[in-house]
Amino acid sequence: MREGTAIKFGDDVNTDEIIPARYLNTTDPGELAMHCMEDTDPEFVKKARPGDFVVAGENFGCGSSREHAPIAIKGARISAVIAKSFARIFYRNAINIGLPIVESAEAADGIDDGDRIRLDLTAGVIENVTKGKKYEALPFPEEMQEIIEAGGLMEFIKNNPR
Repeated sequence: MREGTAIKFGDDVNTDEIIPARYLNTTDPGELAMHCMEDTDPEFVKKARPGDFVVAGENFGCGSSREHAPIAIKGARISAVIAKSFARIFYRNAINIGLPIVESAEAADGIDDGDRIRLDLTAGVIENVTKGKKYEALPFPEEMQEIIEAGGLMEFIKNNPR
């Protein structure tokens, strides 16, 4: 179970907005986290607390296929991203680095900035504690949950040789 506060964004948040290209000279999660969303919301890094959620509209993570974007979000200690939809390459990159992402149009519409959220990835339940509402999403398949819990695909493979 993950719990935190929602930080809300709109539709079509692209990878350049998540982490501006001028910071692509590093892959250090801590360094990238310091610049996460800075051109879209200059206060993001100051207000984001460990365990918080990014909540967004459609097509989150569109644009270039850089892994830096989900690394920056995970480095900012965001527990998950909830959106109406994700760009497919961002979706895969997020899972590869161990960042949970959940598609739920109903939740994305029903959650406001600052709402308190609980997420159960296993059950696929998103609870808006502030409003007393629950939303359903597809639960993560067991192997995807194992990849996330391991910290990403490479860590999963290291710990589970076949």
